[in-house]
Amino acid sequence: MTLNGWIQILVYCGILLLLVKPLGGYMHRVFKGDRTLLSPVLVPIERGLYRLAGTSEKEEQHWAAYATGMLLFNLAGFLVLYALQRLQGALPYNPAGMAAVEPELAFNTAASFVTNTNWQNYGGESTMSYLVQMAGLTVQNFVSAATGIAIAIALIRGFARASGKSIGSFWVDLTRCTLYVLLPACIVLTLVYVWLGIPQTLGPYVDATTLEGAKQTIALGPVASQVAIKMLGTNGGGFFNANAAHPFENPDAISNLIQMLSIFALGAGLTNVFGRMVGSERQGWAILASMGVLFLVGVIVCYWAEAAGSPLVHALGIDGGNMEGKETRFGIALSALFAVITSAASCGAVNAMHDSFTALGGMIPLINMQLGEVIVGGVGAGFYGILMFVVIAVFVAGLMVGRTPEYLGKKIEAKEVKMAMLAILCLPLAMLIFTAIAVVLPSAVASMANGGPHGFTEVLYAYTSAAANNGSAYGGLTGNTPWYNITIAIGMLMGRFLVIIPALAIAGSLATKKTVPASAGTFPTDGMLFVGLLFGVIVIVGGLTFFPSLAVGPIVEHLAMILGQTF
Repeated sequence: MTLNGWIQILVYCGILLLLVKPLGGYMHRVFKGDRTLLSPVLVPIERGLYRLAGTSEKEEQHWAAYATGMLLFNLAGFLVLYALQRLQGALPYNPAGMAAVEPELAFNTAASFVTNTNWQNYGGESTMSYLVQMAGLTVQNFVSAATGIAIAIALIRGFARASGKSIGSFWVDLTRCTLYVLLPACIVLTLVYVWLGIPQTLGPYVDATTLEGAKQTIALGPVASQVAIKMLGTNGGGFFNANAAHPFENPDAISNLIQMLSIFALGAGLTNVFGRMVGSERQGWAILASMGVLFLVGVIVCYWAEAAGSPLVHALGIDGGNMEGKETRFGIALSALFAVITSAASCGAVNAMHDSFTALGGMIPLINMQLGEVIVGGVGAGFYGILMFVVIAVFVAGLMVGRTPEYLGKKIEAKEVKMAMLAILCLPLAMLIFTAIAVVLPSAVASMANGGPHGFTEVLYAYTSAAANNGSAYGGLTGNTPWYNITIAIGMLMGRFLVIIPALAIAGSLATKKTVPASAGTFPTDGMLFVGLLFGVIVIVGGLTFFPSLAVGPIVEHLAMILGQTF
């Protein structure tokens, strides 16, 4: 580890903290329906969309109706994206002449982008046409991100409201998030990325002659616009197979910094939205502090492991950190930081290959995902995910003092605790069961490039990434097979909607409750004691759930390397 590396990490953290209040304040005004700087332009468009949809900004929904609208909207998006892929060969804006995508892969990709996972069992530049990239993948990048934020806002309303029956309107929340938050930011980001050298064109691929005289086809396309929303919406799906390690997606350190800030910006800002909506910004800062402690622990371990390098390489007389699978324009510090950011958020973008990380360095992204990606998390998804842990934390606090748990003046009763546990436990269900089957199924084992603990971790990482709606992968696993395409898609759908439904049920339940005034026995949830309790609950619940799989994977591999053994 170097001083320069730590300065880069601290600069990133400082800029991010400066963005929290401005973004939180702006999003708070948007979802309250207050006037913003963009209102003169966007309000007529917003109202026109409501008229077309047959709804109104004044109409609100019960949580069940909110959930039904969300599910139907996502089902429609899934079907449209699947159809675009299957009809690709007959559709326009296909200068490279891409054929139709195979049924299993199209199913996997549709599930992937609808769930904000963006797992890719294909190379974008060699599989998807410009039309599918724009009208299919990029559109889903917007609406899947907006869906996650809408669910978070609905859950916040559940805590903020008293004696109510509604939690807002899914259609209004989706529209406002897309129009006022995602689109304006992405227009600005796209222009910045084009200025930095990222392509944005509908022209055909370019043929070039190399210095050796060989012919090389250079893939181009509408890249900048997709990169903007893939990072801001914590989607992560790359236009190119190499993702953010490709110079056309991430040219230099400036674009790398902007992309890292984009990944965390809205998720961190939502903590401030929460504080404003419940009437105490300290509540939002307490949750962000818990996230920050988990994040910094991950960065320290990952950076240390990658900077220390591999004992097996050192035994050959080669000193230094682990640069395998990393870009020299980013180096070890920014590669480790990027890996922790993208796995703390539900963003599958990578600027280095996680499969080439050291055992302990690669373990941190795995742990981040297995904790439910609540360390800032995906836009919206991370916040409603950590609120599930908040419910468990205040329940534990109530048990310790022998009184009914309370949070923000709301009694946390059996229904809320059961729903929170359902949301938390569905993730290990998808991650571990599919992993257990895959490591004994001959056709699935054949996709593993490595044996031993590392091969096991490749499979575990794949299903963990799917259920956590992350999308990053250990590159050693060949995922484009019928087994992995179908089971990973199922894992992605479980990890998305089996968390959202309980979260909305909690929102609906809390919205109906009266607010109870704080008393001398009320556990304060805006101080460091609560931050520590929430941190402990997240670590203990995640540790008890996943310790066996972690012990068999990265930790065993690390011990084996110390002993000089390979697999």
